[in-house]
Amino acid sequence: MLEKIVDLMESTYEIVGTATDGRTAMNEVACQCPDVLLMDISMPIMNGIEAAENLIRMGTKTKIIFLTVHDDPDFIKAALATGASGYVIKSHVATDLIPAIREALAGHRFISPCIRTMDSGQP
Repeated sequence: MLEKIVDLMESTYEIVGTATDGRTAMNEVACQCPDVLLMDISMPIMNGIEAAENLIRMGTKTKIIFLTVHDDPDFIKAALATGASGYVIKSHVATDLIPAIREALAGHRFISPCIRTMDSGQP
């Protein structure tokens, strides 16, 4: 899936790094200072929610968008409670990822419309 995302993004955005676990993602953000971080919830070593909480606590300016298979409201609430800017379901990556990045960069929150059954998408 990581290669598919990179292929999708390369024509529009500069990819400054990739990571397959939460700890490496945190290190990449610290070194690269990207505008946006796409992060899965289910990752080894440190899950995405823990990594996002740590990054926000450290004062990162990087916008965090969760890109995940989890559509359970508890996961959505936990992810957005970190301060994340977006939540995209992997099955809708082709239609939702670019809009999520644009919204995050504009200072808005994006949630895949297929799961927006909670109070206007707010946790």
